[in-house]
Amino acid sequence: MSGAQEPARLLVYGTEVARYVLDPALDARHGPRPYLHPVRTLGGTVVTDALPADHVWHLGASLAVQDVNGTNLWGGRTYVRDVGYTWRDDRGAIVHTGWSERADEQVAHELEWRDRHGRVLLTERRRLAASALAPDVWRLDLDSALTAPPEEEVRLGSPATNGRPGGAGYGGFFWRAAADGGPEVFTADATGEEAVNGSAAPWLALTGTGPGGGAYTLVFAGLGPGDRWFVRTAMYPGVCVAFAFDRPAVVPAGATRHGSYRVWVVDGTVDRERAATLVAPTLGQPDGGVSGWAGRRSPGRP
Repeated sequence: MSGAQEPARLLVYGTEVARYVLDPALDARHGPRPYLHPVRTLGGTVVTDALPADHVWHLGASLAVQDVNGTNLWGGRTYVRDVGYTWRDDRGAIVHTGWSERADEQVAHELEWRDRHGRVLLTERRRLAASALAPDVWRLDLDSALTAPPEEEVRLGSPATNGRPGGAGYGGFFWRAAADGGPEVFTADATGEEAVNGSAAPWLALTGTGPGGGAYTLVFAGLGPGDRWFVRTAMYPGVCVAFAFDRPAVVPAGATRHGSYRVWVVDGTVDRERAATLVAPTLGQPDGGVSGWAGRRSPGRP
């Protein structure tokens, strides 16, 4: 069992750019799990939202899936085929179980994805790192390795795979963005929620306005095989690397699902050309899983 844990901080140039909440004191209905909030640009603009009134279970930036072998690890109501959203006693928790590394620029730890009875559905190794790229840009790297029990495959589902129409294939690495001002979203060849939701573009950018009026841009990359972008801008600003957008994802018994997600956090609004330039050095690189984390350090000043 994990005890109360103080949040970890990720620093760039000695300044906190993200706070990582390990052990949130949340109602089980909100899907307790580690999450990043607040995340800030180098200029200080907050670019995440947590516990918003419209979806209280949206927790900054986090990994969460609504259907993990029938357990809701996303929070909120569960979508049931031919019934709709329903409050059920099916919510578990994602629990920090121990550190493997803790430094200013990166942290790594072990987690368990548990059902409501405390049974372990998946174990996880996770690494987060912050690196400075320019005076107005830093990058978050989040590497994850989810391992199924040796005796049981694990099915990852979403409201969409359970029958909800309208492209509601959320569940995976999800970022609830700051909500002030009207956000815009684009890829290299598409613009707007309708065009981008469900796509498999190599990168995706969201521009918005944080509390206090600061403009920001978030550029996301990291879709794995079968993943899709889940995007909302009209109802709320959110971007998700969706594991089960239109069909369930399965982690075979004893196997490991690797993910490597990158987010460029930029002061101001950028266009397609600059977004593509930021991402280009990383495209085509193997994700490398999470083996060999020891000794891997995020870059310092450019």
